[in-house]
Amino acid sequence: MNPRTDRRRFLASSAGLALALAGCGNNRRAAPPSSHATVNCGRWAMPPEESRHVATWMCWPSSKAVWGKALADVQAAIARVAVTIAGYEPVKMLARPAEADRVRALLADADAQVVDGPVDDLWARDTLPLFLVSTDSADDVPLAAGRLHFNGWGGKQIHDGDTQLAEIVADHLGIPLVDSHLTGEGGGLENDGHGTILAARSSWVNDNRNPGMTEREIARRLRDLLGADRLIWVDGLAGADITDSHIDTLARFANVGRIVLGQPSYIQPGEKWYDLAVATKNTLQAANTENGHRYAFTTLVEPKTPRGKGDAFLSSYVNYYVCNGAVIAPSFGDTAADRAAASALRRLFPSREVIQVDIDAIAEGGGGIHCATQQQPSLETT
Repeated sequence: MNPRTDRRRFLASSAGLALALAGCGNNRRAAPPSSHATVNCGRWAMPPEESRHVATWMCWPSSKAVWGKALADVQAAIARVAVTIAGYEPVKMLARPAEADRVRALLADADAQVVDGPVDDLWARDTLPLFLVSTDSADDVPLAAGRLHFNGWGGKQIHDGDTQLAEIVADHLGIPLVDSHLTGEGGGLENDGHGTILAARSSWVNDNRNPGMTEREIARRLRDLLGADRLIWVDGLAGADITDSHIDTLARFANVGRIVLGQPSYIQPGEKWYDLAVATKNTLQAANTENGHRYAFTTLVEPKTPRGKGDAFLSSYVNYYVCNGAVIAPSFGDTAADRAAASALRRLFPSREVIQVDIDAIAEGGGGIHCATQQQPSLETT
């Protein structure tokens, strides 16, 4: 396979370890309505993705301005992902009101609910809130919605509707909106649910999201939002794709002590995606867990001969999604690579089924299953 020259097409383009003290104390005031955002102040934290979910939230793509002739294939792929997830937990699909009845009909046999919203695109990981759970079991507001301000990955794509979705979800659920006062996306961070965040500088310490803001301040605000203690930075790669190198295509937490890494199928020093994978691995191999131990690693090698084509095609197995009882992962049509990735994921998550789905139409837009989903955690402790 030829090395990729891009990961996510610039659609509608014309239209190290950082540690610091928390930025606020334990403010226990009652949370205001979601239309008036609050700050976290230690009250809520984001659980790990592998914790139990109430539902998975997704977004129904409807914009021909974004997808053009590919829209029908992209919608079919999103429906496949939604139906697969709905076999394990409920799905809540945000859709434009004009599309809602059609989406309900398509998902009629699945455990799915359609919620009205002015959706621009399908990337729920980036446009929907990060759900936070109270750190106090006696809290009368046990769930909150953490908001990152979405600006189309630095003004690269239409996003007027998507900027409204975090507040719409919070209002739909009747939960407070916790503001990060940062511009960025959920795919730009990985959270182990036990105090550590991974992120790439390229998609945060970047004037197209947070002009004039220092790395230290961004790290503090991310930790405050998620209720975390520390953040591990990798460099990433700015300007090479629309996301400026989201971490969820590079490295993921499987648990507090293990990181899953993506690796190209080729060895080509000097090629940007190969060099990025090597640099990310080197940085994380030098990092320690919160307990001072080195991380263990699992590598998922990309397919040599994927079905999908195009410079933007994201052939990353790292962009899987963990739901109740299953790991939903991509298949790319390279039998050996697909099987190897599935086997590795079964070893990582032995109590879950591994289900692979054809997402070629989504991958041709530069994203994957994780990019298209957002988990709402359960409040049950068992």
